[in-house]
Amino acid sequence: MQNDIRVLLADDHPIVMTGFAMSLSNLGIKVLGQARTPQEAFEQYAALQPDVVILDIRFGADLTGLDAARDILAQYADAKIIFLSQFDQDALIKEAYRLGAKAFVTKDCDPADLATAVQRAHLGELYFLPHIAERLANLSVRGDESPQSLLNERDLEIFKLMAEGLTNAEIAERLDLSLKTISNVSQTIKEKLGVHRPAYITKLAVKHGLIAP
Repeated sequence: MQNDIRVLLADDHPIVMTGFAMSLSNLGIKVLGQARTPQEAFEQYAALQPDVVILDIRFGADLTGLDAARDILAQYADAKIIFLSQFDQDALIKEAYRLGAKAFVTKDCDPADLATAVQRAHLGELYFLPHIAERLANLSVRGDESPQSLLNERDLEIFKLMAEGLTNAEIAERLDLSLKTISNVSQTIKEKLGVHRPAYITKLAVKHGLIAP
């Protein structure tokens, strides 16, 4: 029964969270709790044991909904997770499903779509909004050319700092590496990704969800 489904909501925007909570309640889905940080989401999940947890991806802090999902799944492998975000970059969508999410829903969706996602997740099924399904299909067809795929862990860390506008000297100081090392790595990164101008580097990082817009 739909009204037997118990949901935990996690979002750092109270108005958004309250709106979705009311919509789900009106559709017969019980909202057990509302968390405002990734840490709260994990703690409330442990305490309440909901059937489904809906996680915002961005919380405006160091931790994200992806981090909360990793923590939850590490201890509760059968957790049913839905990601909610105002962003729908390819990399975010792909990472959400890679982690084991049952659905990825944008914040401008119809509340009925979110309710359907909850119902399907509760059954252990995946739920794709049409435009999300299309993007995932396109990703599979053309292959993954994201920075996450093309760069190793250290290069990706340096790429994100480049995208945030740090100079090579600032990155070298931040990571306690030599300026020569950073200069060589940054040049390699630019060649691997095919981007050289700072504005394009930042745009690419935003597109793939590595830094906030």
